[in-house]
Amino acid sequence: MMPTSGVKNANQPNLRLESTLKELPFWQVCLEVEHLGNDLATLFNQEPLLPGIILNNHQEYVGMISRRKFFEEMSHPYSLSLFSFRPIKILYKFFQREILILSEDMSIVKATEVTLQRPHQTAYEPILIKSASGKYSLIDFHQLLLAYSQIHVLTLVQLQQVEEQSRVAKAGFQDLQQNYTRLIQNEKMAALGQLVAGIAHEINNPVNFIAGNIVHAIEYSENLLSLIKLYQQCYPEPAGEIKTAIAQIELDFLTRDLPQLLNSMKVGTKRIEEIILSLRNFSRLDESEKKLVDIHEGIESTLLILQSRFKNHQIEPNIKVIKEYTNLPLVECYPGLLNQVFMNILANAIDAIEERIGSKEWEVGSQDVASGFCKLGDKRSTEDVNHNSTNTQNSTLSKPEIHIRTEFINPKEVIIRIADNGSGIPENLQKRLFDPFFTTKPVGKGTGLGLSISYQIIVEKHRGQLQCISASGKGTEFIIKIPVELSSCV
Repeated sequence: MMPTSGVKNANQPNLRLESTLKELPFWQVCLEVEHLGNDLATLFNQEPLLPGIILNNHQEYVGMISRRKFFEEMSHPYSLSLFSFRPIKILYKFFQREILILSEDMSIVKATEVTLQRPHQTAYEPILIKSASGKYSLIDFHQLLLAYSQIHVLTLVQLQQVEEQSRVAKAGFQDLQQNYTRLIQNEKMAALGQLVAGIAHEINNPVNFIAGNIVHAIEYSENLLSLIKLYQQCYPEPAGEIKTAIAQIELDFLTRDLPQLLNSMKVGTKRIEEIILSLRNFSRLDESEKKLVDIHEGIESTLLILQSRFKNHQIEPNIKVIKEYTNLPLVECYPGLLNQVFMNILANAIDAIEERIGSKEWEVGSQDVASGFCKLGDKRSTEDVNHNSTNTQNSTLSKPEIHIRTEFINPKEVIIRIADNGSGIPENLQKRLFDPFFTTKPVGKGTGLGLSISYQIIVEKHRGQLQCISASGKGTEFIIKIPVELSSCV
């Protein structure tokens, strides 16, 4: 067995726009396929961060086994005993998958674009890197996303400088434009990669292990309890030592409580599986074409993903979500892109509410925007909304709330309204709200791409309208209007 060589380039490098994969930290841990499957488990236990192991046959590359896939396979019944003492090449045949191999000279931006296009089954597998000398190494998917996000920030900073200074070399500007285009195309997938990699990747494997074994645990416990009951029937007067042990462990209570305990664990496991399924429904990575969907399902999946942010224990009170759904027909749309719009608007609403809570503005005052919806197409302007709100008498600011309402206004269009009673947006900034890279958030918290991309998705991709009504200190409402049949739009 070759010794574990660990991470190379362990320190995070200072990346550039044109940085390549060879600048990233990578792993070079190899094992001959004639070794036993138990040796794989040993190496993974020695290096908790090791993403995978390169397999060789007489020092010639033959494949790769990832940590995620190995432990997923080992969680199946009898897999551990079946493969632990057999050569790795036998195990490798059972779950050999297509492995993404990239050149070490490929740029990080291009590599991220290629990696995110993989099927969802292999979306978070490590990437195999081939050097000019023919040697192989591994890069963790999370490490690639981290590097991509650094280049993302670097690109934004340089583009903002270009916008402010209005002068830049032609060649450098073309590079920035290419990065900007890729950032727009990869914005959703990169965000989902960070989210799903942190939840599904870490939770799915142990959940599969628990779900696969809890059924057997329930069956075994029922058999043991039945056997104990049979002993009690056949030997109603046990020895004194047995009576003492029965009293100490409270056998009657244990017999009643153990099945309930195991069933509770089964229900909890099922709940986690539902959350992971909601993540898949939200991301819809396998749905790049337009199709008929239930708009409410997309909203609910987004709310479930953001659920932890509605209950922020560091900032009180919690945010209440009020839903007013109308019976809507199935809408022809790009579901993944539309869910991204819901995510951007709801996340901004939460940020605005948290900002207002932090500034301690929750006191007796005028009515919030979120307490009443403004109808799209009404002649009244934002100033009218502010005037009406100011004239509202004897009204008190409600607790932090987000209102979501859907409407079917005619046979051809639906409206989704998302309103909050957060800090609101000053009138002088509302005209720039959908401009690329414009953000009212502190440096490092917002990229200024969320609402710009949302506007493009609604207006350009879905032939709809995206409107914002806001008043500083009173809240914000976003109104999404899209056609029911996208294919019928010219």
